[in-house]
Amino acid sequence: MVDQPGLQFPADYPLKIVGRPSGEFRAKVHAIMLRHVPGLDTTRVSERLSENGNFVSISYVIVAESSAQVVALVHDLKACEGVLMVL
Repeated sequence: MVDQPGLQFPADYPLKIVGRPSGEFRAKVHAIMLRHVPGLDTTRVSERLSENGNFVSISYVIVAESSAQVVALVHDLKACEGVLMVL
């Protein structure tokens, strides 16, 4: 995921997190994002509900400072209860 040839840091890096829609899910994901990206630009966050309302995807575009930062962030997101998928 992170080992993309030619990727230079800092770089805009998109992430999409999928889970079941709830305020708790959103809060947990956002807390993880803020822990890894303290200067998170909330204007670059969007959310989309699935057609039947069973799933929500939260998309972030962060300014990644290093591949290590992205790897740690993705690791914590995948370990978060309620997160079904990280893209």
